[in-house]
Amino acid sequence: MSRSLVIVESPAKAKTINKFLGKDFTVKSSIGHIRDLVEKGIGVDVENNFEPVYEISPDKKAVVAELKKLSKGADTVWLATDEDREGEAIAWHLSEALDLKPEKTKRISYSEITKEAIQKAIENPRTIDKNLVDAQQARRVLDRLVGYEISPILWKKVKPALSAGRVQSVAVRLIVEREREIQDFKSVSSYKVSAVFLNQKNEVVKAELPKKFQTKEEAKSFLEKCKNAEFSIANIETKPAKKSPSAPFTTSTLQQEAGRKFGYSVAQTMRTAQGLYESGKITYMRTDSVNLSDTALAQAKKEIEKLYGKGFINIRRYKTKSKGAQEAHEAIRPTDLGASSIEGNAQELRIYDLIWKRTIASQMSDALLEKTTATICVSTAEESFVAQGEVLKFEGFLKVYLEGRDDEDEENTEGILPPLKIGEKLTGKEITATERFTHHPPRYTEATLVRKLEELGIGRPSTYAPTISTIQKRNYVVKEDREGMKRNFSCFTLKNKQITEEIKSENTGAEKAKLFPTDIGMVVNDFLMNNFKDIMDFNFTAKVEEEFDEIAGGKLVWTKMLAAFYKPFHEIVKHTAETSERQSGERLLGKDPKTGKQVIVRLGRFGPMVQIGHQDDDEKPRYASLRKDQRVDNITFEQAMELFKLPRNLGTHEGNEVIVSIGRFGPYIKYRDAFVSLPKGEDPYTISLERVKEILNGPRLPKVLGKFQNEDVSVAKGRFGPYVKYKNIFASLSKGEDPLSVTLERAIELVTVKEKKEQEKIIKAWDENTSVRVVNGRYGPCIQAGKRFFRIPADKQPQELTLDECLSMAGLNEEKKKSKTASAKGKVKSGKAKIRKAG
Repeated sequence: MSRSLVIVESPAKAKTINKFLGKDFTVKSSIGHIRDLVEKGIGVDVENNFEPVYEISPDKKAVVAELKKLSKGADTVWLATDEDREGEAIAWHLSEALDLKPEKTKRISYSEITKEAIQKAIENPRTIDKNLVDAQQARRVLDRLVGYEISPILWKKVKPALSAGRVQSVAVRLIVEREREIQDFKSVSSYKVSAVFLNQKNEVVKAELPKKFQTKEEAKSFLEKCKNAEFSIANIETKPAKKSPSAPFTTSTLQQEAGRKFGYSVAQTMRTAQGLYESGKITYMRTDSVNLSDTALAQAKKEIEKLYGKGFINIRRYKTKSKGAQEAHEAIRPTDLGASSIEGNAQELRIYDLIWKRTIASQMSDALLEKTTATICVSTAEESFVAQGEVLKFEGFLKVYLEGRDDEDEENTEGILPPLKIGEKLTGKEITATERFTHHPPRYTEATLVRKLEELGIGRPSTYAPTISTIQKRNYVVKEDREGMKRNFSCFTLKNKQITEEIKSENTGAEKAKLFPTDIGMVVNDFLMNNFKDIMDFNFTAKVEEEFDEIAGGKLVWTKMLAAFYKPFHEIVKHTAETSERQSGERLLGKDPKTGKQVIVRLGRFGPMVQIGHQDDDEKPRYASLRKDQRVDNITFEQAMELFKLPRNLGTHEGNEVIVSIGRFGPYIKYRDAFVSLPKGEDPYTISLERVKEILNGPRLPKVLGKFQNEDVSVAKGRFGPYVKYKNIFASLSKGEDPLSVTLERAIELVTVKEKKEQEKIIKAWDENTSVRVVNGRYGPCIQAGKRFFRIPADKQPQELTLDECLSMAGLNEEKKKSKTASAKGKVKSGKAKIRKAG
């Protein structure tokens, strides 16, 4: 037995640390949190000083049992979880759940997983910082109170199965308010004038008019003035300028830059960074500090001098601007700046390269530039053109790295100007006045939403990714691309003293990977804004984060903070439950011309819909679901009435009716007794009978490919995509693989691989007629009964379980008893009925 037990959160981290410690150390993983607030009930005793009620997660009982056994046999238990509040809380929960004795328990922390850092941590142990633990407990308890008390009101007043959260609701508010800003935005056109001149050496000089003309007439009038004008250089101003590098990465700036440069989601970036950290490649990835250690600065200096020379070195110590900068004391950086590249998958290589370049660039010299501005006067007009040029005199940090920008639409017209002198005459080659339009505020991407949350002081490095994932999982927000629309604009060109007008077109309004609020997101946001103004207030949410920081610093008692919040909050909850009205985002669109009944659009139990008539009418109301590209707040009466054209009877094919409609899983064709999904891109509202005949006569799913070992092998399309089926084995097709092109050989290959994987999971099975077996699940051995999984008690060996024990643990014996009882009762009732009938 090893004398020391080291406990970390992840298996990957355990594997890396295990390399650095000797045979006297055993390194094990808790696989994240082992305890949380109980699932049933509120999980907090609000009457008893907000005492949390914790339970060991069902899937972690086997892990805890193993760690408890190992800890009893160890002389020292080292709690080596992450250094932030979340990591400190995991360490505390481990000490509580494992009943660790203080005298044999040591807490170690480190910001990088290298041999030197781990050995230094072992040499400098500490105790668990209860202030950090309390800050995490305060966040967890407060968020549970908010969610537990508001969510049931949403179920009653808006729609079942909804939820509210302190940070997630504010994030949704930002997206909803931005969407409404965009809806209310009125685009205004103006005319931007640009020119191409030639100097005396016939070199090109590009210039623009600083002023924009508001009307077509004004723009044309200016061009008329320029017809016979003389152009000359009135003034030249040359100024030195410099660009400084950005600070090393924090969590939020890494998320933003990976989003801008690679299009990565926040969750994707953090997943990749976590892998790099756990394999010892980078420092801890959840931090709001921009500080670099002395070791890192020395490494950077050495590397810059080696690669670029002494003139490129400029050692800087950046200061963290964030008010509540947390405990992770260093920015995200490579653990070894001498390694400019690593081995890994494509995402890891990209993220590591980004971090290495940003860190190195942060310690390099400024880029030196020379900016030249030339004013070009027009002899026949008051306005003057301005030509700007920029010359890079010294690359500095730009040799390595340049930060991305969010303002994609911003035009950069600065280039290099040819040598010019005051009084020099220019020839006007071409002058254009182009109609341009003001643009609405940009929608949020995941990266720009993180930046906004950080600016407002809402959330912390550990919460950005979960918040953004949660609002998408709960369907309050969707991230998607949207196509733009064609827009015409006019363009006047003055060339050879002739003015011509041309109508051009452009695509406008296209969006890529932007966040849009859903109908349900907007209705929930409006309900919360009307009834829980404090919870939705940006300043309140930021103030709560500051109070968490004060708790972490030992300046505020966490239970007092919760008490000050809960009493007034609970009163608002009670008042809202009693007095608030049901909210569905309902809008009256008009009256049905056939029946005269009201046509309304609202949020229903299964999503947004249009309704003709009311519940209290003699006839039942008619309903139609909105299409994916339609929304409750902007659908028109005409668009709503179009939805009632389904189901459409297109006629007959081979003597049978052909009906097109939309069901739970999308548009379909009903023909004979079969339902055939419409191919992607086909519109059920406009598709013709001829096109439907082509689909019906062509290859369709499900489709039997042939036989394998005397059993059918088929290909079909399900809720989660196309798959092949053989006996009870379902194997998904690869992304992009066409189900109609799959051969029998390919299908057999897929099901054979799937069958082999399924067999490898089985620890113990009985006869083929029994759906119960013991398998290796995601979190260890468990009992599988059909599609359900049940944990195995820690005192039981999976290989030794009997079928009766498995049935009992899965609760199937009780179900059989109930089934027999119900069957017997049914027979008795049936017998009594026959007696009454005979009597």
